[in-house]
Amino acid sequence: MRALILAADGFEDSELLYPYYRLLEEGVETIIAGPKPGTITGKHGYEVEADMGFEEVDPGGYDLLILPGGKAPETVRLSETAIRAAKSMVVSGKVVAAICHGVQTLISANAVREKNATCWKGVRDDLIMAGAQYQDAEVVVDDNLITSRCPQDLPAFCREIFKALK
Repeated sequence: MRALILAADGFEDSELLYPYYRLLEEGVETIIAGPKPGTITGKHGYEVEADMGFEEVDPGGYDLLILPGGKAPETVRLSETAIRAAKSMVVSGKVVAAICHGVQTLISANAVREKNATCWKGVRDDLIMAGAQYQDAEVVVDDNLITSRCPQDLPAFCREIFKALK
């Protein structure tokens, strides 16, 4: 089992770290990809190492994609490679989990049309305009897509990720 996290500077610290450590606890090999390999820094100053750059990502090698929020999705969605990886994983039926602003990557990938989803309230209109059916809930599961609104939803978010991986 392998998981991929797409992130960049400005990620919401808890939305990356909480699932990252939960995955490691469960023995899931978890790779972080950033704009380039090396240190990326969260909104609140936590640093993580990007194991690889977006250009190196092969979506076929992963079972799960995590898209944390914060300001990072503004950078992630500018990478054509990251967008293609996210779209590929949604279309191929792999588990894709986005929290908060993380859905912006899926919006840019045109991967939320006719999906039930949630997100941070400031991105709600973008999600609706992209063709999703917005729901204001702590977690929304639609087939292989799992979405949540904010850090307070992390327990429900991770619970559904692990349910989907079983």
